[in-house]
Order: sequence, then C-alpha cells, then structure tokens
Amino acid sequence: MEIQQIRFAVFLGIFVLMLALESVIQRHPTIDSKKTRLKINLALTGIDILAVRLVFGAAAVAAAQFAGENGWGLFNYLDWPGWLEILAVIIFLDLMIYIQHILVHVIPFFWQFHVVHHSDLDLDVSSGLRFHPIEILGSMLFKIGLVFALGPSPLAVVIFEGILNGMALFSHSNIALPEKLDRILRFVVVTPDMHRIHHSIEKMETNANFGFNLSIWDRFLGTYIQDAKKEQPKIIIGVDQFRTSEDLSLKNLLLMPFKAIPKNYSLFSGKD
Repeated sequence: MEIQQIRFAVFLGIFVLMLALESVIQRHPTIDSKKTRLKINLALTGIDILAVRLVFGAAAVAAAQFAGENGWGLFNYLDWPGWLEILAVIIFLDLMIYIQHILVHVIPFFWQFHVVHHSDLDLDVSSGLRFHPIEILGSMLFKIGLVFALGPSPLAVVIFEGILNGMALFSHSNIALPEKLDRILRFVVVTPDMHRIHHSIEKMETNANFGFNLSIWDRFLGTYIQDAKKEQPKIIIGVDQFRTSEDLSLKNLLLMPFKAIPKNYSLFSGKD
C-alpha cells in the first residue's frame, strides 16, 4: 500500500471514529440537522478535492518531489538526519498554518472566504472539512510556496499533511473529553473544547485559539483563551449574519464570499 493510500485510510478511520464518538459522548447540543450538515460539508469537501486536483494535481507532495529533483529549498543544503528533518518540517509548517489562520481573520478579502468555515451552526468532525474551494486553493498555493522554500522530503510533507488533517477532524469534533485530560492535552495539542471557543459567535473568542494541531503558538504568541464567556455546552457557534438553513445551503455557501460579509469579526475592526 502506497503512503498516500495509508494516509487516506488513517484520515477515514479518524473521521469514522470521531463521528461514532459524537453519538455517545456529545459535548455540545446540536441546533441544526446533522444529516443535512454532513451532506453539505462532505459535498463541499468533494468540490475542494476536485478543485485542488484540477489546479495543482498532487500539490504539496509533488512540489516536494520537484524541489528535491532541482535542489530547491533549505533542506537540500542541510545534511540533517531524516527524523530531525521531519520533526523540523512538522513544527515549522504548523507555525506557518497558525500564522495563515490569523491572516485570514485579519485581511478582509481572505475573511470573505474563511467565513464559510465559521458559518456552521454546529461544530463536529465534518466542520473540519468545511472550507470554500477558493480558500482551499489559496491555502494550497501558500503550502506549495513553503515547500519550495524549505525543500523537505515528500515523506515529511505527507506526514505533516496527515497530522494536520487528522488533528483538524479531532479539534472540530463534538466529543466530551474528561476535563483533566483536556487540560493536560492542551499543553501540547488543540482539543475540541479549545477550538470550539474559536467558533463562538463572540468576536473576542472567534479571534483566539487559532491553532489546529500544536497549542503552543496560541500560548506563546498571546492568542490563547482558556475558557469562553459561556460554559462549553452553551457556546453559540457560528456567525451572527447567517443563521438559517437557506443561508447555509450548499449553493449559498459557494456564493457567500461574494455577498456582504460581517466585517465586525475582523481581528482589527475595533468593534466588540
């Protein structure tokens, strides 16, 4: 089995596991139809995958192979052990994804597309796949640029993307972890309770807890909030402008970035 097939199998396994756990240890009450949301979020994911394949092909992994063949990037000039290179690539790219996430909240043009992700009225494992295709293409272009600059091995890129995708599913999942375990895990990784705060309708909370995988960036760089204003089960999720099923149909999600988007969620808007 090729490594990409292994990565997909792991991804699918995590998705199914989180989906099953959500049915038995649900953390936050749902207000929208889960069946309908799953259909919409998975359909959006299918469009995203098709868009990336059409525009970039194998994308970041192919970029890593191309960089290696042409001697591009930092790691093609460093004689580091393979394990150390992989570790460095994972940590550095995770920091870059954290910075990218902040930028899509700061720059109005990027927020126009990122709002699709935040518009979900509930948060569950499928929310980790809910992105507008134009945002996905922009994110992939950003990653390809980073890969060209770093020159990592294709294996390092595959491992990083596998971790990022798996942690996105975990951090968006609607599962209840024991409070002590949650607090311990938060010292290293982003937990569902930590990331749920980021999806709060409250601006201050939306603009906090930007990490997807490692939690250290939020802690070190001052964007960490330990607890929301409301208790976890009472956090209102989503964006105040889009609260109806019609607003959040697949068609309207694809068109959403081209409508009037609430700018008050921008990190530096100056509004509460």
